[in-house]
Amino acid sequence: MDPIIRTRGLTRRFGELVAVDGLDLEVARGEIFGLVGPDGAGKTTTLRMLCGLMDPTEGSAEVAGFDVAREPQAVKDRIGYMAQRFGLYSDLSVRENMDFYADLFGVTGAERSDLSRRLLAMTRMEPFRDRRAGQLSGGMKQKLALMCTLLHRPEILFLDEPTNGVDPVSRRDFWTILYQLLKDGITILMTTAYLDEAERCNRVGLMHRGSLIRCDAPEALKLAAGAENLEAVFIRTVRAAETAGGS
Repeated sequence: MDPIIRTRGLTRRFGELVAVDGLDLEVARGEIFGLVGPDGAGKTTTLRMLCGLMDPTEGSAEVAGFDVAREPQAVKDRIGYMAQRFGLYSDLSVRENMDFYADLFGVTGAERSDLSRRLLAMTRMEPFRDRRAGQLSGGMKQKLALMCTLLHRPEILFLDEPTNGVDPVSRRDFWTILYQLLKDGITILMTTAYLDEAERCNRVGLMHRGSLIRCDAPEALKLAAGAENLEAVFIRTVRAAETAGGS
């Protein structure tokens, strides 16, 4: 495996609360990796540390060959981060939002025009380029957020529950886009609470109370647990972890 993301003992505490507990994780270049777990499992905190938005209490993380703590700007230049609530401007149109983020990233001229055109075509948002963001459906807003995240051609895409609250058809369209990005060579690390969605990832990491309790390809996880789906895998794995921990 050629890891493009690697953590060793990555830990984040908030007072007495341990949000992420000694995380050892490797994500291969060119894969879709899903971090799965309930609210409070540590998924978002992990992403924020990997993006250099939050310092770890202990441990280390490397992203695209750079130490996140020592070289945060080098990391940020190579990644795209789409938070659960991306900062779209409701009064601006789709095109104006894209222009705004292109300005932030320093993308200008022919490069901006070509990239914007291709992103609008890929997401099928071209007919809505002049519609205000506040008038878009939930699925369209997520597509626009993704386009803005991709405007500086990142190597790695961090997505924090990108389809949360989105209708099934929009979720399907979103995954079609993700698979196209994968073909283009972008590595994707995403969090999700949808276990059926996690089955579409190349590999899945199950998180519980800040710890990574299992990590493998979805089919391998199901086979090892003797389960038909990831929901059953997760329930059995959590029960085993709590029994072992005396919870």
